[in-house]
Amino acid sequence: MFTRSVIRTAIAAAALALTAVTATSANAAADLGTKDPKIVELRGNKGLKVIEGADGKALLEANTTMTAAAANVCGSGYTISEGAARYGTNATLYLWWNGKYSGSNKLYDKYICGVLFNDTGSARSMGIRLKDNFTDTPHAEDFGTFSTYAGPVYQKRGGCGEAYSYMKSGSKVVVDNTYAMSGCN
Repeated sequence: MFTRSVIRTAIAAAALALTAVTATSANAAADLGTKDPKIVELRGNKGLKVIEGADGKALLEANTTMTAAAANVCGSGYTISEGAARYGTNATLYLWWNGKYSGSNKLYDKYICGVLFNDTGSARSMGIRLKDNFTDTPHAEDFGTFSTYAGPVYQKRGGCGEAYSYMKSGSKVVVDNTYAMSGCN
């Protein structure tokens, strides 16, 4: 049978352990915001790179011509992939970074561009929305009927944000996905 003293001691020890874990996690997150991400060349690169560990590297390397076209939509300098995702035979999401920061945090403060390519060959109701990790920033979005792509849309602090992709074929929703940037908690 436990006494109150033993229970209080166990609770105090658990609280102390939780404080240590929380402090370690906060320090690790702070360290992530001070270092430049490691960037690697894409195979068959056409001048394109990818942040090491970003999702979709194989997709980017599978069709470097399409990958280069997606980067060009974002404009000059957007040559570093933050990630890519393919949604069946309907659409492909591309997220690009221009290597610049809007602030001092190198995890969150990245200039991000997003484009959702229509892979069907027919005009579709579709759209892309970028949001960052900050509640005071308006979302950047482009929704409409497009035969090639929705976007580009931009966020100044998009490094740990989300990209929402949407597409309809007739009355059926065929893409309804939220993509979270990799390397973020």
